[in-house]
This record gives sequence, structure tokens and C-alpha cells, in this order.
Amino acid sequence: MFARSALRAAQPLRMHGRGYATESAPKGGSNAFLYLAGGAALAGAGYWYLGSTPVAQQAEAKLKQATGAAAKPAFTGGDQGFVSLKLVDVENASHNTKRFRFELPEGDMVSGLHIASAILTKYKGPNDEKATLRPYTPISDEGISSGQPGYIDLLVKKYPDGPMSTHLHNMVPGQRLDFKGPLPKYSWAENKHEHIGLIAGGTGITPMYQLLRNILSNPSDKTKVTLVFGNVTEEDILLKKELAELENTYPQRFRVFYVLDKAPKSWQGNSGFITKELLKTVLPEPKSDNIKVFVCGPPGLMKAISGNKVSPKDQGELTGALKDLGYTQEQVYKF
Repeated sequence: MFARSALRAAQPLRMHGRGYATESAPKGGSNAFLYLAGGAALAGAGYWYLGSTPVAQQAEAKLKQATGAAAKPAFTGGDQGFVSLKLVDVENASHNTKRFRFELPEGDMVSGLHIASAILTKYKGPNDEKATLRPYTPISDEGISSGQPGYIDLLVKKYPDGPMSTHLHNMVPGQRLDFKGPLPKYSWAENKHEHIGLIAGGTGITPMYQLLRNILSNPSDKTKVTLVFGNVTEEDILLKKELAELENTYPQRFRVFYVLDKAPKSWQGNSGFITKELLKTVLPEPKSDNIKVFVCGPPGLMKAISGNKVSPKDQGELTGALKDLGYTQEQVYKF
């Protein structure tokens, strides 16, 4: 068990009722609170559209300014097309999630992805009529100001009905996969908001991790961050070590609250599902100045917390717990 922040509530709220499940929802299921990951092949990725060349140029310019040298981004958007990358390492992150490291075309290249953005993967099996496309948010540094040159890391959970996640989990080092990007999401700038809340379920943590890591590692960004992270069991918590390190390093700016569906008796955090009571207690108040709440997770969680988004350009109507708590459409962003 990792160390707890001094700012964590001394007596965690106890959640009641049925929690979210991580398995895909049965066909015909209607209760949003029963399933954390129905149709979860896109969980943690959402739906994005391809970035344009100006976005990539802006990212390159920022990196050049920070390093004093011309950046070599692997992904430039626009009409670049797909880039084939070699898988060089695979690591088990949990019983159904793996961390994949893909090598960029050149060793001194950076991804070129900006905050916040994702990347599109493509795979077409020998018997497939059409190629499978899935977006993912890398968990490695993006390479804009202090990135990790030479590779990108993906954190992917395997779903029985997920063609891309199944293909990835069957891959071995030396095989290749096609990528394209960046896929722009929320345009972040330092100190854009005074306080942000992040609500994630399962692999929905990946865009949240990208965002909060960038904020906390920037000495000029004073934004406070609160994360509410729901999972089924303690073993399902992804990036737990990394989150603990951030919480311990920035105790005045970052707090994380875990919620487990199936909590062990020794569990000191919250149990059950993510409720309005918990969100009201830990998130920045909707009446506060300059706040933002981000939500990412499978359809069941999204429906219960904020409502699902309609398309890359349509956030959809704000519903669910956040609407009930008084947050406005402008205060909430759905990854």
C-alpha cells in the first residue's frame, strides 16, 4: 500500500450500493450504475479526430523553444498518413492490462503530441473486411518540453469483444503497428484553470494522467488537481505507483481519491461506486471561479456522472451527477 497524502480525508466516505463492473455490459442491459466498462474497447480513449498540421507545428515550435534545437516529431498530423512502429517491450500492468512500448522511427525523435492529445492505431487482420481503428492516450512523456525521446508507451486493457485490444495483447516484441496523430482533445495552457477535477474509471485514467503529469511537472503552472478514480478491485488500479509519487511530491496541489467496487476489509479508501456525495465533498465547487471537471471512462460511468458525449465535436448534454450538483455545460469536459 502506498503512502497517503496528508491532505486525504481522515475518515473516508463509505459508498453504498452496487458498484461499476469492468466487464462489458450484457446486451440489453439498462442500468448505468451496474457497468463500468460496457463497450469498453474505446475506454480511456474516447472519440477523437485527427489533428491538423498547424497543431503539430505549434508543438514543434514549443519544443524548439524549450530545448534550443529543432524538434523531430514522429507525428505531424495533416496528410502525414500512418507511421509503422515496432513493438520493443511488453509489461504486465494488471491481470488484464499491459503496457506496450513502441519505438519511434529515429532514436532522437519525440512523439510530437501536445497536451492534451491522443494517437490513432490501425490494424487489419487477414480475414477482416475493414481495418480496426482505435485511439489511445500514451502514458509516456509527450516530448513537447521534457519528453522521452525514442518511444511511446500505451496502457491497454484487453476486452473479450475488443478487436484492437485483443490484437495488441497478442503482439510480441518485433511486430509492428500503424499509428497516426496527433488527435487533439482539450487545449491546455498553463494556469488555464485555478482548480480542476478529474473523474476516471479503469483505463479512463490515461488522458487524466497525461494532463495532471504535465500540469504538476511545470513549475509555472499552479493549477490544483483532484482525481477521483474508480475501479473494481485494488489490483485493477492502474498507474498506482506513478499517482502515489505525484501525490507525495505535490501534496499541496494534488489529491487522489480511490473508489473500489469490491474493496477488501483492509481497504482504507472509499467503496461502492462514485456518488454525488463523494464528488460534492472533494471536487472544486461549481460556484468557484475558473474551475473545470474532466470525465473519462466507459459508457456506464459517463452516463452516470456526466452523460456520454455524442461525437468528437459534440460534447452532448450534461446530465448525471455533475448536472445534479450544479455544474454547467461549460465547466465539464468529456474525454
